[in-house]
Amino acid sequence: MAIEIHWIRDDQSLAEHCRDWHQLPFVAVDTEFMRVDTFYPKAGLIQIGDGQRAFLIDPLLIGNWQPLAELLDDSGVVKVLHACSEDLEVLLRLTGKLPQPLFDTQLAAGYLNLGFSMGYSRLVQEVLGIDLPKGETRSDWLQRPLSETQVSYAAEDAVHLAELFTVLRPRLSDDKYAWVLEDGAELVAALRREVEPESLYRDVKLAWKLAPQQLAVLRELCAWREREARNRDVPRNRILKEHSLWPMAKSQPSNLSALAKIDEMHPRTIRQDGEFLIELIKRAASLPAEQWPQALPEPLPIEAAGILKQLRAIGQAEGERLGIAPELMLRKKALEALLKSGYPNGPYQLPDSLRGWRRERMGQALLDSLAGAGETR
Repeated sequence: MAIEIHWIRDDQSLAEHCRDWHQLPFVAVDTEFMRVDTFYPKAGLIQIGDGQRAFLIDPLLIGNWQPLAELLDDSGVVKVLHACSEDLEVLLRLTGKLPQPLFDTQLAAGYLNLGFSMGYSRLVQEVLGIDLPKGETRSDWLQRPLSETQVSYAAEDAVHLAELFTVLRPRLSDDKYAWVLEDGAELVAALRREVEPESLYRDVKLAWKLAPQQLAVLRELCAWREREARNRDVPRNRILKEHSLWPMAKSQPSNLSALAKIDEMHPRTIRQDGEFLIELIKRAASLPAEQWPQALPEPLPIEAAGILKQLRAIGQAEGERLGIAPELMLRKKALEALLKSGYPNGPYQLPDSLRGWRRERMGQALLDSLAGAGETR
């Protein structure tokens, strides 16, 4: 059956359609974008599905995104997306707003135990029995005109995404539906919590092996790389390779020839930013001790693996009881943060990252399990 496609190519048309969409209980939202040589995604197409039709918004022709921003912010209209972390970046960049409430069909599939982290095509096949054409995901969405296959692919996405919602929603209990929306709200909140460039050094592999003075250098290098990537709108590794950060902080090269010997140091980086980096390292290295970061905690030892497994089992058992994909229950990062809060002898504290229904249903069981593990050690 042919899909009814409506193009939106000017501000007035977008405003009129947004007025209509405010009256609906839900809209499906999808985006096509390019992100090959840029830090920020470049929107090539925004698709909206209302359950029957596909609306294709051409972002290259729209000047006023306020009507779509207001729709995304309308708590009376559920926004349906799939595996949406990059879509959220596109929408935030265009409109300054993020969708709420947000129903992610990939999360819904996990809550119905259909599978964890299911790709869109597979979920459509599983739930709707439709085989989607492949091959347009990686095509050039900034070219004009778009090809017929691109248009058809984009329209199908919007229509079937809306159909997925109409099938999945009744299969979710009220509790599970609330949890899907809760997880959607957490995705949105995580993107709103913009990471401070000065805190990125903590995520560098093996950063815990560095002394506080070296960490001060690593902190400045990471913060500079992040700001430059955003300002120049290029990928972080184009500014400075990930694998170069740690050895630079460790050895603190003081001239260009020493800098050139650093792992994966690109000649372009030496040419463009070499002198500046030498100065930045020198400045950061000479900071007074009171301005150094604290030493980072070591990773959990191998012996802690058994306790982590024991904690994961609590989530798996609860997942079985509730009929939810076990991977959705307790995130590895949250369990590690819990264990680090008091390892090896306690007392332990539930981390902030364990929130909402997971904290309510499993928080005490996790703490009890750790208390028991402490007694048996």
